[in-house]
Amino acid sequence: MARRRKPALGAWLYFSLAFATGGYFTFAAVQGSFGVFRRAEITAESRVLETELSKLNVEVARMENLTLRLSDEYLDLDLLDEQARSVLGLLRSDELVIR
Repeated sequence: MARRRKPALGAWLYFSLAFATGGYFTFAAVQGSFGVFRRAEITAESRVLETELSKLNVEVARMENLTLRLSDEYLDLDLLDEQARSVLGLLRSDELVIR
């Protein structure tokens, strides 16, 4: 009768260490600092920041336009009158204020 031989302890240790190392690298590839999930988070965050940047660019363009219209080279009298009324609270003598 043939006797079955148990695998040596070294083989068990080698395969368990190889399995643990493979599991660790798989986990790191999926959920690590540079993993798949982190990449998806960064992509979503970049989309949000790009939309915010486009909104800020529109606001900057608007402010540059208003600044140009109040500069010495190009003075928009209607805008100057509007700003004086809103910021300083100025009125003409022939106007009535209804609150």
